[in-house]
Amino acid sequence: MAPPAKSVLWVDDEAELLESHRIFLREKGYEVETATNADDAVELLRRRAFDILLLDEQMPGKRGLETYQEVRELAPNLPVVMVTKSEEDATLREALGANIREYLVKPINPRQVLTVITRILEGPRIRQQAIARRFVERFRAIEVERGRVLDWRGWVDRYVELMQWDVDLTAAGETGLYESLRGLYPDMQREFAEYMRQAYPAWLHDLEGDRPPLSIDIVGEFLLPMLQRARNAVFIVVDCLRLDQWLVLEPLLAQMFDVERTHYYAVLPTATPYSRNALFSGLFPGEIAARFPDWWGEREDETLNAHERELLEAHLQELNSPRSVRYNKISTASDSDELERHLHSAIAPEGVSAFVFNFVDLLTHGRSESAILYEVARDEIALRQLTLQWFQRSALLGVLREASRRKVSVLITSDHGSIHCQTPATVFAKRDATANLRYKFGEDLRAERAEQALLFPNEDLLRLPRRGLGANTLLAVSDGFFVYPTKLREYQSRYRGSFLHGGVTPEECILPVALLTPK
Repeated sequence: MAPPAKSVLWVDDEAELLESHRIFLREKGYEVETATNADDAVELLRRRAFDILLLDEQMPGKRGLETYQEVRELAPNLPVVMVTKSEEDATLREALGANIREYLVKPINPRQVLTVITRILEGPRIRQQAIARRFVERFRAIEVERGRVLDWRGWVDRYVELMQWDVDLTAAGETGLYESLRGLYPDMQREFAEYMRQAYPAWLHDLEGDRPPLSIDIVGEFLLPMLQRARNAVFIVVDCLRLDQWLVLEPLLAQMFDVERTHYYAVLPTATPYSRNALFSGLFPGEIAARFPDWWGEREDETLNAHERELLEAHLQELNSPRSVRYNKISTASDSDELERHLHSAIAPEGVSAFVFNFVDLLTHGRSESAILYEVARDEIALRQLTLQWFQRSALLGVLREASRRKVSVLITSDHGSIHCQTPATVFAKRDATANLRYKFGEDLRAERAEQALLFPNEDLLRLPRRGLGANTLLAVSDGFFVYPTKLREYQSRYRGSFLHGGVTPEECILPVALLTPK
């Protein structure tokens, strides 16, 4: 059975001149009713629903914009197109300020009207169909390419493409195709871990060879050129921001900035003490521990990030580009409120204004401890939406607006991502092993199933701080989280479904880094 025709209400005091439009729209499958004044239009809207309203601005009696306010009360979700003879900027601004969907200036032809109506009423469905068609075509090619050996560039390209499809299919509401896409992820994660088993130590062994940008390169390769072009720059790190989360934020920045995005690999383990310290210092964790022993000790992980400003200053000094660093870490609501109260002075006139925003990381950690957070951030899609809602009301957006207003360029990135963990991975270790769920250090470490983890027997392979003879590093792969045989049931119930980091997946390792140039 054919769907009912979409209905159009056209309000214009010169209704007799609309006959050619009505005939054309009816031929295209639309039902069209007309009214010659505001009162008749409102009465029609009281009696029945319409899909779209075309509203003349200049009519005897009530103006179109006055009528629009009555229409909003009757049908708040009805899309309205303003049709007017006026080319004055004031009328246009008034209509746009009233949230009119489209604005047409007479004389108009039937094809113009059809285009506007189709875009408003059929646009989402047409876009959904186009996305679905493109994905089905591309999915076949992806299936063929799955066995192809990739280098680091190939892995970036594959992961970025899958994350963009993830976002696009979600936005289009294509649930079935989305599940097909998700079916590719387990093989992707397994193959990526096997690639990193050999490739990552090789990159660290030959830093001058063919390798991707790593955490240690961000300041030198991306921030330093900005400082060489201008007196000041803003450097922002959003802790634990995944690429797919960035993809839903990026469009919001297009009005303020020209956005140039590339990607880099986080150092291992993909956890804040290691990856973010490497990012600020330009050093691997083992080098930080050797060079700055007072700033790195075997304490609780969080305290290892207490010297990020000093590490960045030392890094810039080593790059022969000493700059002052103004540093802010935003971890609580009071931190955020304080920053918003002083946005006018948050960006220094010279040097680097560095900001670390911890909301996304706190959200992923807190989700494991809170039933409410677990429910509202149930999966990757929900986590993206929460991140977007936070960003739209965050001090981070305030900083970006201030940078745009003051024409200061911004470098924004993440220190590591996270992975939605579903699979317990049993490990055996001595009592002194660290307690992390995606990475562990200790003697005689091993996973019950070798395919669930990467084992590195020598910390020098990963340029990590030395822990003595017999110390191993165990990194989780795919969606596994480490559990001990004696606490299997406790860990399963507590951590299954958590977003964790520290392991080796594209979601944790391949990260966006974006240069934002004010428009």
